[in-house]
Amino acid sequence: MPHRIFWIHLFVLVCLVCVPLGAIPLPAWAAVDPYIIRYLRVTEPVSLELDGQGHSQLFTPDDLTVGKQLFERNCLNCHVGGTTLPNPLVSLALKDLQAANPRRDTIAGLVTYFRQPMTYDGSEENFWCRQIPESWLSQHEVEQLASFVLQAAHTAPGWGTETFAGDS
Repeated sequence: MPHRIFWIHLFVLVCLVCVPLGAIPLPAWAAVDPYIIRYLRVTEPVSLELDGQGHSQLFTPDDLTVGKQLFERNCLNCHVGGTTLPNPLVSLALKDLQAANPRRDTIAGLVTYFRQPMTYDGSEENFWCRQIPESWLSQHEVEQLASFVLQAAHTAPGWGTETFAGDS
């Protein structure tokens, strides 16, 4: 009988501890992706240019981790390492984002592009890149995606390079 009471108390204790832990959202448990720390060099919130008006927006390492996950799920097939496989002359390197018309080197510029992709010169719709409506990714999510792309363009070694190691 004492063993039975022990097991009942143990079960109640486990329930009291585990049930509240299950109420905590999973992102709170998620670790920052090591790539974000090592290659994007982000361990604290980073300020990225929001628009061409001098405004900026802070993004946490968690935001960049979510942005990287969104990139891997939605963009990686065509943009391996920041390159653009359908059009290798136009990458996600900072110089190419700055030279696009309209510019895509700000959060707002990239979000606008994600919502309505246009060709590099801005003259017509780009059918290589998928349009991302708000019903697919929220404004916050596309900003997280944009933050990953911009931070990678600024700091990731080899991001958007025209040749890969071993190419001659």
